[in-house]
Amino acid sequence: MPNKSTKTFYQEKDRFTFDNLIKYAVAPRPICFASTIDTAGNVNLSPFSYFNFMSQNPPICVFSPLSRMRDGSHKHTLENIQEVPEVVINIVNFSMVQQQSLASTEYAKGINEFTKAGLHEVPSLHIKPARVAEAPIQLECKVREVIEIASIPGAGNLVIAEVICMHIQEHLLTADNQLHQADLDLVARLGGDWYCRVTTDNLFQVPKPLRKLGIGIDQLPEHIRKSPYLSGNHLALLANIEHIPTPDPQFHFQDIWSTISKEPINLDDLNQEISHNMAMKYLDNGDLNTAWQILLIR
Repeated sequence: MPNKSTKTFYQEKDRFTFDNLIKYAVAPRPICFASTIDTAGNVNLSPFSYFNFMSQNPPICVFSPLSRMRDGSHKHTLENIQEVPEVVINIVNFSMVQQQSLASTEYAKGINEFTKAGLHEVPSLHIKPARVAEAPIQLECKVREVIEIASIPGAGNLVIAEVICMHIQEHLLTADNQLHQADLDLVARLGGDWYCRVTTDNLFQVPKPLRKLGIGIDQLPEHIRKSPYLSGNHLALLANIEHIPTPDPQFHFQDIWSTISKEPINLDDLNQEISHNMAMKYLDNGDLNTAWQILLIR
């Protein structure tokens, strides 16, 4: 077990520090760029990072406008939803991240944030609030319920919104209606003023656990399980199999070695450091079978 000390913070005793740090900890958070309207026709557009997709059938998104810290009053988004229980959740990507931030300004009621942020309204098909034309994906939603967590400043109000339909910019879709993750160029909120951007360079895949039972790290051979070179991630990849493979008689380590070194190697000279570091490279490249064959050489 890693020997790393921790420092503990309590919400009631360390209120300011706690409130700041938890936004760094629970991150990255997707951004709900919510457009709403009241019964008088006043439009509001505001981003919320306390947001996520919570149910597939029915499709439910939940976001939370906090009451204002200075006096506990409600934000215009929540007031609008209480009058017209509908909302468009516009998904934010990098090309509009500064505009969504500008729209978070506390403008007076009746000021249209679409105009202030230089964004364009597109009529929705099934609800009254308009969509953000620039958003790569727009979700038309009916609000099922609003749950007030507490009647104090800074408390959340959970808006439970059912997605009625989804609009996706056509250039993001393949012929068979698939999305390439990197093409969305999504952004997310972190702590403080920090955001992150989903690009090809920082995308990676994690194989889903087997539908049958993986053997688990505890069942790995001891020389693998207690390796000083393989990380917990590497061990989990190796353990996500139904049974430990058997050595392949057609596998030739020298052929693998020749791809990284011009110097030949004798199997008698193969030690744990060499084999485990080589296996690690193949695991990092998604080649589980080769990694296992290297580790099975004793």
